[in-house]
This record gives sequence, C-alpha cells and structure tokens, in this order.
Amino acid sequence: MPSLGSRIRDESMDVQFSRKFAKQYDLTPANVREAFHERLQLFLENVFHPILNNHALAGKWNGCRSINVTGDWRAVFQEREHKMLMYFVAIGTHSKLYR
Repeated sequence: MPSLGSRIRDESMDVQFSRKFAKQYDLTPANVREAFHERLQLFLENVFHPILNNHALAGKWNGCRSINVTGDWRAVFQEREHKMLMYFVAIGTHSKLYR
C-alpha cells in the first residue's frame, strides 16, 4: 500500500488523502487500518460495492460521501475533478464523525 501522502492512480480514478485524514489514520487501531486497506481495494474495484455502503452525507459533511470501514468506523471523501479524484478527508467512528 502506498503511503497516505501519495496519490494512488487507478485506470478510472485517482485517490488522495488529506493531512487531516493521514493524522487520524495514524491514530486508528491496527485492525481498523487493516480494514481500511481492504475496503480501499474494494473501492478501487467498485466504488459502489455493497459492503462499502457508499452514500452521500448532509449537514457539516454536505458535499462529501462516506464508506464503511468496519461496523462503527467510516471514511469520508470528496469527489473532485469530475469524479476522477477521490479525496479522503476524515476517518473515525460514526459517533465522532457525525456529532
């Protein structure tokens, strides 16, 4: 897995991570980081894979989307550059992200 500071290039899109995301990621438990890597692979294959539960957000996260990482952990991203760049901006538990 490339470092979170790098850009992941795929045939159909690029994936990039904000500094905030990288800091939050570094503080997550190892099992959640491992789950995120697995979910990211699914995301690269099919952004709407049913396991991801990819959905639009509202409120303070209006304009962003979320995917499931584990039962309680979520990763929040923005679609940029006409959906050619997926920019991950936050990772955390459901209660911490959506309070």
